[in-house]
Amino acid sequence: MQGGGVSGFQNAPVTRALVLASGLLSIVFSANRRARALGLSYQDIIKNFRVWRIFASGFAFQSTPELMFGLYLLYYFRVFERQIGSNKYSVFSLFTITVSLLLEILSLVLLKDTNYISTLASGPYGLIFASFIPFFLDIPITSRFRIFGVNFSDKSFIYLAGLQLLLSSWKRSFIPGICGLIAGSLYRLNVLGVRRMKLPQIIAAFFTRFFASPSGSSSRPSRNLVGNMPSHTGRAVQNQPSTGFAPLVEPPESSIAMLVSMGFDSNAARQALVQARNDINVATNILLEAQSH
Repeated sequence: MQGGGVSGFQNAPVTRALVLASGLLSIVFSANRRARALGLSYQDIIKNFRVWRIFASGFAFQSTPELMFGLYLLYYFRVFERQIGSNKYSVFSLFTITVSLLLEILSLVLLKDTNYISTLASGPYGLIFASFIPFFLDIPITSRFRIFGVNFSDKSFIYLAGLQLLLSSWKRSFIPGICGLIAGSLYRLNVLGVRRMKLPQIIAAFFTRFFASPSGSSSRPSRNLVGNMPSHTGRAVQNQPSTGFAPLVEPPESSIAMLVSMGFDSNAARQALVQARNDINVATNILLEAQSH
């Protein structure tokens, strides 16, 4: 979503549910002055077995800055739900949140006899930092620029937001962030064949029914969208007479290959990239919109 595209939660009902759950739980605990009671600790989880702390700490943030950066990143990463579909994104979310929480509990057990840390920061750190794995590997850099002599890309500000969240509570937030990165790596490596798993259709239908945006619904990448796209190709558009607008550049093969790897038809991918002026994220949204019509 570097350059824009479909706004809101269109084609991202699972993300919408996660953002609402995280935001509402954070507000409720804050309003009841119980935000400080959040966070995983060895005493609460292992000795007292307060299971509700695991659920609450997996979604609710403890402070306003963490809430702002966390919800922003959750909202931004909705692009992955649009790419792989809501069902598989549900599996990704469930797997990374669960594995991350288990790793956090394991870290508390290993560090219980030290003075290094007693309580971990709460919030969906697992899902957020797991999403940085596909963000780093799959989302290409589409523009670069310099600020005060320092090189940046259109991905830099997402990394900076993630770094801010990672270090927001220092050791308390650093460990959950690292656990999230490990969980995302395990999903990427297809441990236990998790990338082939799907949730029952009734669960996917629940998210679509209650959390889908009014202007669209959850979708998955289409294998053939040519019928929904304009008939011209990128090269044909490039060779059309000038109309006063900037010339359209032929889409690079690497961008076409990435869209094809997501399941889109190569011709449709090329046409979408031409229409999006080679912004791969906007092109993805164009293809998904075309499928929903």
